[in-house]
Amino acid sequence: MTNFPDIAELLPHDAPMILVDRLIDVQEESVHCQVDIGEHQLFFDNESKTTPAYVGIEFMAQSIAAWSGFHAKQKGETPPIGFLLGSRRYQVDCDRFEQGQTLDIYAEKVIEDSGMAVFSARIELDGVQLASCQLNVYVPSEQKLEEMKNRNSQ
Repeated sequence: MTNFPDIAELLPHDAPMILVDRLIDVQEESVHCQVDIGEHQLFFDNESKTTPAYVGIEFMAQSIAAWSGFHAKQKGETPPIGFLLGSRRYQVDCDRFEQGQTLDIYAEKVIEDSGMAVFSARIELDGVQLASCQLNVYVPSEQKLEEMKNRNSQ
């Protein structure tokens, strides 16, 4: 098992918006992360001791961001800011994730072109798939990101 950087080093997020707990494996076209369902999570409901299953989309998106951040760090670059443009066919077999569960999040790149990419992703619990979807993401170039910032500040 390889030692990977702390997830906070790979995501362009600050606490409490970091929802993925750790990077388990990363390859050229895929990533495996884990999430421990519990009180440390922003969307955890202390009354029901659960996290809503719709948060799974963000678990998947942050796993993809960890993949991107890891590859950027390998090149000596800062993890880039990326955008989740949308998801397709989010199918989930539960309403919520339960306290104490450790979820495995897997994502594989389907296609990438000019900063736009599509990933196929899934969430598993003990090897059983709980959720799946495709995510459309965009990582703008530094120049494009500056243009976007300037346009929004006018």
